[in-house]
Amino acid sequence: MVFSRPAGVGRHDLTPQNSALVLRVKSDARLVRTRKSLFLDGHQLNRILLGRSLLNRHKTIRIEKIRTLMNTHDIDTLLVSTEENRRYLSGFTGEDSQCDESAGALFITGHKLILATDSRYDLQASKEADQFDIVCYREGLAKCLPDILKQLSSKRLGFESVRTTVKQLHDFENIFSSEKLDTELVPTENIVEQVREIKTEDEIEKNRQALSLAENACEMVLGKIQPGMTEKKIAWLLEKEMRESGAETLSFPSIVASGPNSALPHAIPGNRTCMKGEPLLFDWGARLNGYCSDTSRTLFFGKADSTFQKVFQTVVDAQKKAIAAIRDGVGTRDVDRIARDHIENNGFKGKFGHGLGHGTGLAVHEAPRLSPLKDTVLKTGMLVTVEPGIYLPDWGGVRVENQVVVRNEGAEVLNTLDENISFVV
Repeated sequence: MVFSRPAGVGRHDLTPQNSALVLRVKSDARLVRTRKSLFLDGHQLNRILLGRSLLNRHKTIRIEKIRTLMNTHDIDTLLVSTEENRRYLSGFTGEDSQCDESAGALFITGHKLILATDSRYDLQASKEADQFDIVCYREGLAKCLPDILKQLSSKRLGFESVRTTVKQLHDFENIFSSEKLDTELVPTENIVEQVREIKTEDEIEKNRQALSLAENACEMVLGKIQPGMTEKKIAWLLEKEMRESGAETLSFPSIVASGPNSALPHAIPGNRTCMKGEPLLFDWGARLNGYCSDTSRTLFFGKADSTFQKVFQTVVDAQKKAIAAIRDGVGTRDVDRIARDHIENNGFKGKFGHGLGHGTGLAVHEAPRLSPLKDTVLKTGMLVTVEPGIYLPDWGGVRVENQVVVRNEGAEVLNTLDENISFVV
């Protein structure tokens, strides 16, 4: 049950020592808290219930799409262990703290849904994944597999090969052998990821909100930057502003790179001080409601010199040309080529090494990729970054990045923060 504290009631007022919190649904559709009144009127309650209903509807549609894909892969059970995929299909927000530690796994069949987790997440899973039966294991996932698979009558178990480690696979094989399970392990790739490629309008709105938060935080920080500040200091100001503005966490470790460091696409903020007469590159993002924003901007400390002006304008024009080409049915490799050709034709061949962009969503980097390495047909509802860059060793670099939604008629740019940030000191 979702509720908020009434005005004047602090969090300590809701402790068992002060008064028990009792919520009842009355006939007038209001929630009543004993001893201290807490009300949700009928309209508020209806909004909550409608929100839950919409989420459950989205999850149901997603699961049915997965079941269809399972049939094409000839598997009767899909084991989902990737954190973002788990959340996408179940609503469970448990996080994997590192690659060899899991918050749990989903088991999906044509008729059954199970979320297996441990005691850390038992209660949380029950509240969040209300469409799933919850299994709480005590000795790890591998040891509870036989019971689950026997219950599901599984014959071909598909697992996410990208997420499964060699050790986990060996553990599965050993337990299958010792228990004499008549179940075949089948490696799979991108079953859930390809469903995630197409965003609903609700997902796009969540991303828009995360982006707005991140951009507003950057604008606040820009007003505080002074020459002589370290990259670390500026990064901290940016991260602090995002968290204090409501971000759940960062989309990724923020990049703040000054001078020659900005020629490193994934530079780590250090103790270098930002000085007049050089570029300053930001790449940052906020996660809100599970969805990640991702933006880059490059400014110049002081009056921009001719080198910066040429590099910056080339990058901005490359981005605009690429965005203008984005629409339903266009290939990602073609979009990348438009930006890359423009950069090379302006004298910067070999100075744009990475792909043009990538999908964003529950993960900051997801399909599709705008790259010369792989061609994907863009479809309405895909959400991608467009981030051309030029990197000159010993001088610095410029990258400008926006998030774009693919529409039938073209591209919708979600960013509102100007690419050309004026910064004169």
